Amino acid sequence: MPQPGTPLERMGFLTIGLFDEADPAAGHETTLQVIELGEQLGFDSAWLRDRHFQYGISSPVAVLAAATQRTRRIELGTAVIPLGWENPLRLAEDLATVDVLSGGRLNPGVSVGPPMRWDDVRDALYPDTAYAEDFSYERVLRLMRFLRGESASPFSGREGVVEEWSDRVQPYSPGLADRTWYGGGSLRSAQWAGENGLNFLTSSVVKAEGGEGDFAGIQAAQVQGYKEANPAGRVSQGLVVIPTDSASPAQREKYAAYVEARTPRTRAPQGPARLLFAEDLLGTSEQIAERLYAHAGFREVAEVVFALPFSFEAEDYVQILTDMATHLGPALGWRRPA
Repeated sequence: MPQPGTPLERMGFLTIGLFDEADPAAGHETTLQVIELGEQLGFDSAWLRDRHFQYGISSPVAVLAAATQRTRRIELGTAVIPLGWENPLRLAEDLATVDVLSGGRLNPGVSVGPPMRWDDVRDALYPDTAYAEDFSYERVLRLMRFLRGESASPFSGREGVVEEWSDRVQPYSPGLADRTWYGGGSLRSAQWAGENGLNFLTSSVVKAEGGEGDFAGIQAAQVQGYKEANPAGRVSQGLVVIPTDSASPAQREKYAAYVEARTPRTRAPQGPARLLFAEDLLGTSEQIAERLYAHAGFREVAEVVFALPFSFEAEDYVQILTDMATHLGPALGWRRPA
């Protein structure tokens, strides 16, 4: 439980990877440069969100494949891939391939449930099987079986002169399953992830369960539930933090407006799912560290993945990441790898 004087063990960051529809290559290149910067600054991990039919990265696994060739140390994660959009067998092949390319640095994060805007995308995504698809936790378990190298086919061996077949996903990447995470916002999901041997990602959105507007308390209870189910598993917290130590006056003004616009949704559960959003943490690194040490969710974790704001410019991300690595991280007791 991090307290002042107890070092934070690992620090990563998360980005959505925005791009302009008229010039998508530039946005993807900026994302890769941000990941490279993260490695240079000593971050332990860099994570990509997954966005479909939006102007954010729709194929994080493909982008991370490129990132493997431009980095050497930093771990690369997805937070998270919604499996409702994926065939677990094909995704297992892609994840294993990228893990091999990275030298064993991939941290896949996944979630379940029907795809967002299901009624709009159903016919394009599953024209023949929409009503037969299983969007439950079983979809994660299928993926995990493939990542662990369990049999996916009854046949293996030679066919003809040159065709050699395996009965499991190829390439097989040992250890990848142990680095797979489940992203959840409910106590049930946290406990399920622990019971089934996945690591657990908790973010800036939770389901209001009992605590109504007490985001930190709800998140802490979920992390505790995970730890009870899997004491040896890894759990990471993700909040939006915006340190302003080296920010210009114009940046501080923009950041304040961003936080102000998003604050109303943090005051009460939102929508039928009763989703509760965390407050964005804006201020100097000293001020943010003080608020984190007072946050019940933060006090339950030893590693964090701080989320970058969605709509900022590249120079803003450089400033924020630099302040995280040089000011906020040290204020939390984190030390960059040697």
